[in-house]
Amino acid sequence: MSAEVKTMEQLVAELRARREQLKAGGGADRLAKQTKDGKRTARERVDDLVDPDSFEEIGLFARHRQTEFGMLGKEVPADGVVTGAATVDGRLVHLASQDFTVLGGSAGEVHSLKVAEAMELSLHTGTPFVFINDSGGARVQEGIDSLSGYGKVFFTNVSLSGAVPQISLICGPCAGGAAYSPALTDFVIMTRKAQMFITGPQVIKQVTGEQITAEALGGAETHMAHSGVAHFIAEDDQDAVHTCRRLLSFLPSNNLEDAPRIENDGDVDPNPELNTIVPVEPKRGYDVRDVIAAVVDQGDFLEVQSGYAMNMVVGFGRILGRSVGFVANQPQVLSGAIDINAATKASRFIRFCNAFNIPLVTFVDVPGFLPGVQQEYGGIIRHGAKMLFAYSATTVPKIQVILRKSYGGAHLAMGSKDLGADRVFAWPTAEVAVMGAEGAVEIVFRKEVETATDKAAKRAELIQEYKSTFSTPYAAAGRRLVDDVIEPADTRKHLAQALEYLHAKREQRPPKKHGLIPL
Repeated sequence: MSAEVKTMEQLVAELRARREQLKAGGGADRLAKQTKDGKRTARERVDDLVDPDSFEEIGLFARHRQTEFGMLGKEVPADGVVTGAATVDGRLVHLASQDFTVLGGSAGEVHSLKVAEAMELSLHTGTPFVFINDSGGARVQEGIDSLSGYGKVFFTNVSLSGAVPQISLICGPCAGGAAYSPALTDFVIMTRKAQMFITGPQVIKQVTGEQITAEALGGAETHMAHSGVAHFIAEDDQDAVHTCRRLLSFLPSNNLEDAPRIENDGDVDPNPELNTIVPVEPKRGYDVRDVIAAVVDQGDFLEVQSGYAMNMVVGFGRILGRSVGFVANQPQVLSGAIDINAATKASRFIRFCNAFNIPLVTFVDVPGFLPGVQQEYGGIIRHGAKMLFAYSATTVPKIQVILRKSYGGAHLAMGSKDLGADRVFAWPTAEVAVMGAEGAVEIVFRKEVETATDKAAKRAELIQEYKSTFSTPYAAAGRRLVDDVIEPADTRKHLAQALEYLHAKREQRPPKKHGLIPL
């Protein structure tokens, strides 16, 4: 007797039931456990991120093919990861969101293939890729297949690099090899409940005898302040999603486009506040972020890595609706001197902006590179050279504003005229010199000071002479290393005009495969 043929209504009902079952992930108990501490589920995070009703899931019915270690016939909904496409503020993105309720979000072969395929779609369509991480790591039951899957993800991360923006949200554990994919992306946003590490506390205790908590080893504060892996810290999942949306608003969809230009009121009126922010005295500190806030639209500045290498400030803002990358010395920390971490932080940010057609504005108040034995042993030479390389290789519009001190090799490293700056403005407080006047006098006029009857008076006289000769913006302007000396209050107007005139800048470089950035 032939089997009963199901009606379309029955088939549709079965389909709907099947879809609902798969979307439930690991089941009601595991979903409840996931959310009891304030964490969102994989699908809730997607819903929070994207525009309403815009998500198209790809691979809901994906199944693993493992038959050993209890996996034969085991149901693994969507293989533990939600992938697909959606819009964010009306712009297309591709994404993946790991489901911790399904085998702890562990990454098996199919899981990783789904992620890699979503990334490839991102590349093919020229759209940003967002990866929401919440996983216990590799799916041990799948052995080398799991390892191979990770490799495909890493390879695809590199394929996307410099072509489309990549953003990682770390909303839970991210252990072992899983941590390398976020490290290959452009920005990492960590929640305070998240942890990242290659080897966990137990393994470290076994191997080295060191005892440390998971939070101290790989928490958000650790990766912001010490390792520099985290670019943003979010209070919770929803804050992480908000940060991601805000970050995307500053970025183009791919390397062939410009970032979206936002409507603005066109206001470039003088801002008298800028005339008072920076102290005339060269050794007095101030917060350079106040300068940035005073020139960007509505004071809206998104700082990147705010808790790492705090003597250097980098981030995104807008001037007349146009996205701009800012790099600035921070006199409040180490007097704004450039150390190893600051050089690395700035260099990577500069390279990102160049890859994605975002013009750069550099605010300079730098006494030099940070001296010290540990800095020399740590390789300040090669790390400082990264800044020289990054600015020299950059072809987007580059504007430098010298606020106060700009001394020695650090003057060059902060995107000087000689490294290709298209416009260099200086405030009346600017000092461009090989070094500060006090140090210069000790080297150049040592004999005159030592043989003088009144050494203190002679030293003061020579210091003033050196300052009036070299430590002014007018000496640099006279040699065309500064294009214009401007009133601080007019800085926004000058930046807006320069960005408008430089927008169509095109620069041809000699053909070659690539240069070799210092390690």
